[in-house]
Amino acid sequence: MNKRLLTVALFLCLPGFVLAEHMSASGNSLNTHWVGILSLAAFALAMVTVFIEEFIDLRKSKPVLLSAGIIWGLIGWYVHQTDSAHFAEQAVRQSLLQYAELMLFFLVVMTYINALSERQVFLAIRSWVGQQQYTFHKIFWITGLGTFLLSPFLDNLSTALVMGAVVLNLERENRRFIAIACTNVVIASNAGGAFSPFGDLTTLMVWQQDIISTNGRVDFFSFFNLFIPSLVNYLVPALFMHFALPTGRLSAAQERIRMRRGSKRIMLLLLLTIATTVFFQWQLFLPATIGAMTGLSYLQFFGFYLKKTHIAGPATITTSETPGFSIVVESRQPFDVFLRVARSEWDTLLFLCGVILSVGGLGYLGYLTLASELLYVQWGATTANISIGLASAVLENIPTMSVVLTMQPEMSLGQWLLVTLTAGVGGSLLSIGSAAGVALMGHSNGKYTFFSHLRWTPAIALGFAASIVCHLWLNSALF
Repeated sequence: MNKRLLTVALFLCLPGFVLAEHMSASGNSLNTHWVGILSLAAFALAMVTVFIEEFIDLRKSKPVLLSAGIIWGLIGWYVHQTDSAHFAEQAVRQSLLQYAELMLFFLVVMTYINALSERQVFLAIRSWVGQQQYTFHKIFWITGLGTFLLSPFLDNLSTALVMGAVVLNLERENRRFIAIACTNVVIASNAGGAFSPFGDLTTLMVWQQDIISTNGRVDFFSFFNLFIPSLVNYLVPALFMHFALPTGRLSAAQERIRMRRGSKRIMLLLLLTIATTVFFQWQLFLPATIGAMTGLSYLQFFGFYLKKTHIAGPATITTSETPGFSIVVESRQPFDVFLRVARSEWDTLLFLCGVILSVGGLGYLGYLTLASELLYVQWGATTANISIGLASAVLENIPTMSVVLTMQPEMSLGQWLLVTLTAGVGGSLLSIGSAAGVALMGHSNGKYTFFSHLRWTPAIALGFAASIVCHLWLNSALF
């Protein structure tokens, strides 16, 4: 198989997390061996299955976990015929370590989000907005700006689901408004998540990697240089969509829903957890996961307090209607933090595991050397990083960002921020380009679709280009 074709195939479907030294240390170039070709085919088939998840209703974690097993099984068989078994063991252990750090960190964030949902925080937000009887234009900007401001603290997927639920439940009949407002929420969630390590899994991946660029370390506060470019990315298409909104206001008021006891204190604990995480990574130079798990203990102790001071009420049952946070709450049931852990998005966590292990194997086989040569040597860093952002419109941004982290190219701080920006917001170009868009399509009952989003792709592309220009201009000193 031609090496250039292999490189292009790798760019289209590959993520990963194995270190470059492990790939070269193996001493084996298997990208043209049948083991390598079969491994690449297994992962490509798994990613195709992920792309059509919405149509076949198959959870995306299943095919990538299977591909991980096939790839490492083939590698294990091959290395036992040679003297390189210990290098393969080092590579897979490195991939597992990278996954463990990300998984534990993301688990903490999702536990807090589920705890806030159980305390009816998101339902209270929805009911408050509904009671104001705002016009469609005001709802559009409230949900969009609210999404942009919440995504840096919650992850963009969760924020999009919460704000999407606000839109879908406030006005259930006006399909034109719902389609535009949901598109706006998806764009805002991806843009808001791009400038904070807590806002997007890809940004978290870059931060967790603890990258030393050619002119400085990519630390927690480095990402806030992307605030204005991210805001531009959201505002440009939002201004176009504003003029296409229908006139009028909400048809009916929402009933008032109150937050449950302890909700505000859980919000404060979430902020304290973020501060603890940053302190561990920035001041103590320890993995951010240690700080996040410490923050989880805050919630555990507060949950113990809520449980001990719980007063049982009438045996009534309510259900959160927020998509992605469907939690049945019995008024007599005390708060249980482990129930919140159990309700985490395990499909996403297992998908991440399959991706990391699969590409760890493909990296060991030598494919990433080909991709790195094409992207960062022949094309140049700026062109490569913008192209990776465009690829996110078709692929999820997790695979595309993982390509870069696996190759570990030598880039300036400005270039690392550029690829973080483009991979984060590039997924907004199409509804299938981000987890937020795919999830919201699934919960909208056909009111927000691929084609309703596609209508605004030219305006979104203009915002994408404007955010890149803004970053290159404002942060020129970082290149």
